[in-house]
Amino acid sequence: MTTPSRYWREIPQRYRLEANKCKKCGFVFFPPRLICSQCQNRKFEETKLAEKGKVLTFTIIRVPPQQFVDQAPYAVGIVELDDGVKLTGQIVDCDFEDLKIGKRVKIEFRKIFAEGEAGILCYGYKFVPE
Repeated sequence: MTTPSRYWREIPQRYRLEANKCKKCGFVFFPPRLICSQCQNRKFEETKLAEKGKVLTFTIIRVPPQQFVDQAPYAVGIVELDDGVKLTGQIVDCDFEDLKIGKRVKIEFRKIFAEGEAGILCYGYKFVPE
């Protein structure tokens, strides 16, 4: 369950794909972190992630969690962005037969789900064929 306060805190990452880049070793973190896991540095600069990449792997979800029942079946994959960052997300607007490892995709912002009957609408990124 996503709380409204948590959802609002995550807006820079969800909507603007803001990450942070270690000033010492250059490793990029998404979502942002406070300490670099590569060199333990605590100094970062904001960076924006690439908006295009390629599918590394994927699966078709046929029995989804409750909030995604109306979307099944759907594809979820790991995409390596052009800047090297790997993200997991739903792959949409693509027939399952056309979905292949190495397929070029781009990020679009779409509705993910609604939280409760009178709750907030949660938006985030999904991948679509380039």
